[in-house]
Amino acid sequence: MKPRQLFRVVFMGTPPFAVRTLEELHEAGYSVVGVVTAADKPAGRGLQPRFSAVKQFAQKHNMALFQPTSLKEDSFIESLKALQADLFVVVAFRMLPEMVWRLPEHGTINLHASLLPQYRGAAPINWAIINGEIKTGITTFLIDREIDTGKILMQEETHIALSETAGELHDRLMEKGAALVLKTVDAIREGSIKLLDQKVLIPDYPALKKAPKILKADCHINWSQDADAVFNRIRGLSPHPAAFTFLKSPDGTTFQMKIFSARPAKEFSPCEPGDIFVNSQNQVFVAVKDSSIELLEVQLAGRARMNTKNFLNGFKIDSGWKVE
Repeated sequence: MKPRQLFRVVFMGTPPFAVRTLEELHEAGYSVVGVVTAADKPAGRGLQPRFSAVKQFAQKHNMALFQPTSLKEDSFIESLKALQADLFVVVAFRMLPEMVWRLPEHGTINLHASLLPQYRGAAPINWAIINGEIKTGITTFLIDREIDTGKILMQEETHIALSETAGELHDRLMEKGAALVLKTVDAIREGSIKLLDQKVLIPDYPALKKAPKILKADCHINWSQDADAVFNRIRGLSPHPAAFTFLKSPDGTTFQMKIFSARPAKEFSPCEPGDIFVNSQNQVFVAVKDSSIELLEVQLAGRARMNTKNFLNGFKIDSGWKVE
């Protein structure tokens, strides 16, 4: 068995969620011989190059860095081969071609933020909360030809708090995921890992729920749903990309508004979903199918994000307004 410092790992990832795992492997003493991340993108008014979070970490620690425009480039494939990696570790990266994930002796492992086979796809954290799940978890698995279908290596379950947002769950799973990847890599290195085919687990579920990429249409609130469904959508999209609605004045003027925080409430139950009530304490309630939702933190397009009391200080609305 190789010691950690001689076990050669290539890491692939892009966002901060991936950085935590890379940091864990680095601090544990693994030989991270290469880091693959997304190409730089222009951002801001000056269109200056924006480096991924993974790139920033790799440069800080003098790691060999690769940013291929195509994962099938001959030069990139040859560079990967030259690294002679024992294992590839992938966290929040793009789909790999088979010619890449088959390269290492021990294969290529991925970290997914759900209890596979449930919530395969790009946005498992968001959809678990939107769907009102009370538990989720993390899974490490071997990459295969189909997305998120490879043999499971390890899993860890966690409870979802009733008011937890996608951002809060993201941060918890980021920490748990980093620890699980380290545990998985240790087991692979030691030769003690056990594989579980996802097909064995599928009969345990009445249906498999998917986690596709969040689209703009998914973020538009349907106020005709019940309070729990509206609340879950708001927290499941907070803070990014954020649920939104259209705020409409009595004269028909419309403003797009994001909603970052809310709570189910019983204070206001008019006939029409989308009706607004503002009480004497400057609390804002919106009618839904069965009761109401209190808005706590909002943002009009082009303005700052703020709590509703501060929002009402600069933008007067009353009970004649609606959302739709």
